[in-house]
Amino acid sequence: MSATGALPVNLMHFARILRRAGLPIGPGKVVAALNALPLIDLACRDDVYWALHALFVEKHAHSELFRLAFDNFWRAPDAAGAGGVIDQRKKRHGEHEPRALPRRLAEAMAGLETGMTAEHVPEPEAVASWSATERLRRQDFETMTAAEMAEAKRLMAGLRLPIPRVVTRRSAPAAAGPRIDMRATLRASLATGDVLQLKRRARTRRHPPLVVLCDISGSMAAYARMLLHFLHAITNDRDRVHVFLFGTRLTNVTRELAHRDPDVALARVGRTVQDWSGGTRIGAALGQFNRLWSRRVLGQGAVVLLITDGLDRDGGEGLGHEAQRLQRSCRRLIWLNPLLRYAGFVPKSAGIRALLPHVDEFRPVHNLDSLAALIAALSEVTAARREFAAVAA
Repeated sequence: MSATGALPVNLMHFARILRRAGLPIGPGKVVAALNALPLIDLACRDDVYWALHALFVEKHAHSELFRLAFDNFWRAPDAAGAGGVIDQRKKRHGEHEPRALPRRLAEAMAGLETGMTAEHVPEPEAVASWSATERLRRQDFETMTAAEMAEAKRLMAGLRLPIPRVVTRRSAPAAAGPRIDMRATLRASLATGDVLQLKRRARTRRHPPLVVLCDISGSMAAYARMLLHFLHAITNDRDRVHVFLFGTRLTNVTRELAHRDPDVALARVGRTVQDWSGGTRIGAALGQFNRLWSRRVLGQGAVVLLITDGLDRDGGEGLGHEAQRLQRSCRRLIWLNPLLRYAGFVPKSAGIRALLPHVDEFRPVHNLDSLAALIAALSEVTAARREFAAVAA
């Protein structure tokens, strides 16, 4: 089969889908793909797959997205006019059945089916776009539409946590350090034979660990799913970030969120966590963390973010003791509660009253502005305990 007829048009459609899904594909790569296809056997699906993969995929994180797009776009001779690319023997064994797609890829393919192209999309006015962004930053996560959630997730991907560095016990060579490094001094003297020159060392500074404990119960479901995109961004931006999700049990999802592609990372989290949108046992979850994980992840002045509304199924049983133990094990315990979005919030539930005396800060987390305020607070070196602790006492 030659690279003529409908194949070049279909290849451009395929490249457009990948570009809408987030892959950096320009006209140069499309031209290179059109020049490469006549050099391979178009009847062999693997040859076509790896040829396009070599041209279109630059990052390992994009490989899975490319595979799903390829399988769905070139899945049959009558699918978008692909013609001849699929291996018919594999098709008979069901290896080319369409699979569930990530949302951004599904939307990219849906846009192609409706005939929308980049040339037909009107350019929004700058003023209107700015106003929409300002409204979006103040809008509650729970009231967002699907399109607004997608835009909010995109904005979250650019957020960073500037936690100040702290002095560690380790030291490193320094030109004007307060300590003399005798070993390095003698080694330099023996190697060169020069007159003795003192080598010095100074304490190193490093960002402290960040530990996140996020509630995924039914009352927190809408917020937890949005905040996971924020947690994915900070997990891939800095080292020593540990994320735990809890409802009726505690699950460590740090490894799952480490994948660079957010769709793949959140899909792995969904397969790992078994207690989505159920009840909440905050005291039991904190107790499990204190017993099994605190000594592993709370060293060197860790900062802990506790994300929950405080509505405990166990009525706060054992919660105060576990929260106190957690606070003593970390440098700073910050409680993020979406219920604080209400101006008339009063700590009435047993779980909230049990937690409040043992947190260093109590902040809302319900929109993009609240996340920006959190980032500003974390950039401070110290923080005083909030007045809510006295209310709950």
